[in-house]
Amino acid sequence: MKQSTLSVWLKCVLAGVGVCGLAVYAGVIPLLGREAVRAYPEFAGWFWPWLTLIWVTAIPCYAALVFAWRIAVNIGFDQSFSVANAKLLQWIAFLAAIDAAVFFVGNLLFLLFGVNHPSIALLSLLFSFAGVAVSVACAALSHLVRKAAELQDQSDLTI
Repeated sequence: MKQSTLSVWLKCVLAGVGVCGLAVYAGVIPLLGREAVRAYPEFAGWFWPWLTLIWVTAIPCYAALVFAWRIAVNIGFDQSFSVANAKLLQWIAFLAAIDAAVFFVGNLLFLLFGVNHPSIALLSLLFSFAGVAVSVACAALSHLVRKAAELQDQSDLTI
């Protein structure tokens, strides 16, 4: 597969993820929240704090999508293994870690203030762990891309 073709496919996938994320964050989650409030009116006070927390966690996700788009552009220019891509992957790792931390701390604060149920707090640990796993994977990829870029630079100088 050519680099330009791969770049186009990556951009299509990233655009699809962005649109699906927008549908979930702006449509599905508020709809489910309203249904939960309708079924359980005693949780009406929990709707806006939770919706705000979930929307705040969307910000690092979309910032990571922007960085991933820039990586796809670099791949299209045949710069797959570059220091720029390594730095972008490092930023994505940082954003994933921040997102996981914000979600975890938000859940703990909600639990302390009585706006969360303990079972929801335990379930949120899975989401926080997934964010940490993405962060570690991106950090490892960043390291590998940086090493590959260094090897490529050395190879270009010797030929």
